[in-house]
Amino acid sequence: MSTTPDQIEKWLLMPSEVPNLEFKEAKSQFDNTKLYEYCVAIANEGGGQLVLGVTDKAPRLVVGTKAFRDPHAMSKKMYDKLPFRVDIEEVEHSSGRVVVFHIPSRPRGTAYELDGRYLMRSGESLVPMSEDRLRSIFDEGKPDWMEEHSKTDLSDQELIELLDTQTFFHLLELPYPAERASVISRLVDERLVDRQGRDQYSVRRLGALLLARRLNEFPDIARKAPRVVVYTGESKLDTRLDQSGTKGYAVGFQGLVEFVVSQLPQNEIVEDALREQVKLVPDDVVRELVANSLIHQDFSIDGTSVILEVYRNRIEFTNPGEPLVPVERFIDGHRSRNERLASVMRRMRICEERSSGVDRVVSMAETYQLPAPEWRVGHRSTIATIYGPRPFERMSREDRIRACYQHCALKWVMSQRMTNQTLRARFNLEEGKASAVSQVISSTVESSLIKLDSEAGGSRKYARYLPFWA
Repeated sequence: MSTTPDQIEKWLLMPSEVPNLEFKEAKSQFDNTKLYEYCVAIANEGGGQLVLGVTDKAPRLVVGTKAFRDPHAMSKKMYDKLPFRVDIEEVEHSSGRVVVFHIPSRPRGTAYELDGRYLMRSGESLVPMSEDRLRSIFDEGKPDWMEEHSKTDLSDQELIELLDTQTFFHLLELPYPAERASVISRLVDERLVDRQGRDQYSVRRLGALLLARRLNEFPDIARKAPRVVVYTGESKLDTRLDQSGTKGYAVGFQGLVEFVVSQLPQNEIVEDALREQVKLVPDDVVRELVANSLIHQDFSIDGTSVILEVYRNRIEFTNPGEPLVPVERFIDGHRSRNERLASVMRRMRICEERSSGVDRVVSMAETYQLPAPEWRVGHRSTIATIYGPRPFERMSREDRIRACYQHCALKWVMSQRMTNQTLRARFNLEEGKASAVSQVISSTVESSLIKLDSEAGGSRKYARYLPFWA
């Protein structure tokens, strides 16, 4: 390997640190323990480079480093401490000496630890790996749960009785074949069903999850049926309805969304002397969050399923499994643990293109003037909350900061920039409220969620902002 000054220049232009690249200024020195920790974290994320002598804040500059003047001796120390070899390279850049650590990826099914800690990065910090992330790594060498068989030794008649093939073809916008053999051939081609012999078939769990006429006909996935719980108030004290779905995710999706929408509280508003019933949240928001919850759940967690809870003032969508990316990076990041499931559901137009679902939910919340959606990590679960209408004056400080950060991130992924004016429009506030919006921006900056765009100059009037990771 040979890193050139030109390669360093290309790295400087990257918009943000990516999983396989980390910059540290380290002008005079860099702590050995911190070095070992970063090497373990980067190896756990697929390997990459740790670069010393470069500022870690944009715009990145080469400042040079005096750390690790004897790369050969340091390489030996690292080999004694770490379970893998790290190659160290010195690069003489015109602005100073740069030291590059080339870190290999962890082996498949293995996570590296340092002094009993499995490390990963979260933003600019090093954190212990979550239980879900560790489990997904250790399971890499095992058969995919969804690709294993749920039912075997089925005749063609039994197969057609178990799976809703007509809806399957309708969702794919394909004409339904006149012959049963052609129907089954399509299922086999899609790897939802396998041929066992001349007249015997097996249904993969993925096929059953998507197409089951009745999920309870498949005992090993019956508990994966989504559950809808409706409460009369704003807490769990009084349950009005508790019902589980019966159909596969694809063939039952539209019915599930319609059922949830039918349970939403409605508010009566008067506009232009006309009374109108308005639902708690728009149908499209419900659709996106139902799809996200089904697709991104961790199927390895037994005895639990997606839960959709309707309260008087909000809806909560809980799916099993902690997220694979930090919640504050949902808008710009993507990592799916069920890519085959997501791929089939995208082709059926049940969900949007990869990583766009959260963007759409945030965008729709802004369009309909709703409080910012909230994502949080629970015990082995991820919870998304969408709130009903609430004017700016009734929003809490946390509500406003969350809305400001999401608006800033959404603007960034759209190749735009947040300003006081765009945030006022997001809150539907007149120009006279500019100072109140400035306070929200200041609070969000203090929370280290956004930062000034240095390319916009020093004018407060024309200030632009970026998410902290940009």
